[in-house]
Amino acid sequence: MKTIANNDFFELIGDNHEMTSLETPLREDAFVKSDVEKMEIIARHFKEIMLELGLDLTDDSLRGTPHRVSKMFVQEIFSGLNPKNKPKISVFENSYNYSKMLIEADIQFNSTCEHHFLPIVGKAHVAYISSGKVIGLSKLNRIVDYFSRRPQVQERLTKQIYNELTQVLGTQDVIVVMEASHLCVSSRGIKDNSSYTTTMEYSGVFNEAEIRNNFFSLINKNRKSDF
Repeated sequence: MKTIANNDFFELIGDNHEMTSLETPLREDAFVKSDVEKMEIIARHFKEIMLELGLDLTDDSLRGTPHRVSKMFVQEIFSGLNPKNKPKISVFENSYNYSKMLIEADIQFNSTCEHHFLPIVGKAHVAYISSGKVIGLSKLNRIVDYFSRRPQVQERLTKQIYNELTQVLGTQDVIVVMEASHLCVSSRGIKDNSSYTTTMEYSGVFNEAEIRNNFFSLINKNRKSDF
C-alpha cells in the first residue's frame, strides 16, 4: 500500500508539472564519469528497454539505435547539464550609451520535460536595459539554448535564464518570456495539441506596467508564425 501511495504522489507531481527546486537536481558525482563512459552505459540500458518493448535489434534499422540515443542524450539534448558546456559570455562597455530596451525575440528552443522525458518546443523573448554593460546578441540565444538542453520544467527554465542574465549584465532590468508546447500534454494524458504554456520572470523597470506592455507590444508587432 505504501508503494502505491508513493507512486500516486510522484504521478501527481508529474501530471501537475511541478518544480521541486530552482536548480536542476544533480548528484554530487554527476560528472565523475566521462561522456564516453556515460554513453556506453546508457546504450546498454536503452538496448534493454528496446528489448523489453519487444523490438528486434538484429534489424539493421534498430541495431544502432541504442548508441544513437546515448550520443544524443549526452552530447546533444542534455549537454546543458554539464557546466563545461556553458557558453563563455563576455560583456562589453556600453560605449554608445544606448539606454533603451534591447529585445531579442523569437529565440527558438528545444528542451525536455523532466517528468516524462518528452520534448518541450517553443520560443523565448528576452529584453534588458543596460546598466553600463552589453553582451553580443548571439550570446542571448546561447544562454537560452544552454539551459534548455537539460531535463526541465518550464518555470525553472525561465528563472534560470533570467538569473543568468541579471548576473552577467549586472542589472535587474531584465525580462524573460517563454512560450512552449509540451508533448507530454499533446501526445499523452489529455492529448491537447492546440494549447501552449507561457511563463515569465522580470524585475527592475519591467515591474512598471507601461514598460512591460511596451515590451509585449514590440514582440507582438512583428510576430512570426507559431512555433
